[in-house]
Amino acid sequence: MVEIDKTIVPTKLLWVDLEMTGLDADSNVIIEIAAEVTDANFKTLASYEALIRQPEAKLTSMNPWAQNQHDSSGLTDRIRQEGKPEQDVIQEFVGFIHSQFGSEPAILAGNSIHNDRIFIKKWWPEVDDLLHYRMLDVTSFKIVMQMRNGLDFEKKETHRAFDDIQASIAELQYYLQWLQAQ
Repeated sequence: MVEIDKTIVPTKLLWVDLEMTGLDADSNVIIEIAAEVTDANFKTLASYEALIRQPEAKLTSMNPWAQNQHDSSGLTDRIRQEGKPEQDVIQEFVGFIHSQFGSEPAILAGNSIHNDRIFIKKWWPEVDDLLHYRMLDVTSFKIVMQMRNGLDFEKKETHRAFDDIQASIAELQYYLQWLQAQ
């Protein structure tokens, strides 16, 4: 496990979105990852995407919601055709984090990012070791902005990893711009 220096002030965020075969990390697996590194102004500095090959039994035993969503988006077929071995993806992603963050803490960011973190801890401990314990969850902003200000951010529900990251960044920018205008 990497020792995190809490005195380093982060200058970048590691936006991550995973697509999985379901939401239970004990029985479901990761099938897609997208990651974007942004600066404090949400300018993209680097990105990474991969489809993860999984056993056919995992793809055919998805819960009904995931099966329908991933079949209709074409993700399931793309995984069968283009998916990389999971160990290769893990090693590539570890290298990506090292190259982008060096000794700076990698702060995980996204919508409901805690669930992605659960899967990362379970299936990709090598990646989890590189992440700061702090996370930036856009869902926290959503809850406060809805409750206090009646704000609702309209976003498309594509459930493809890269599109979901873009939506999460746009949503946080929307809330921050609204606050700045007050």
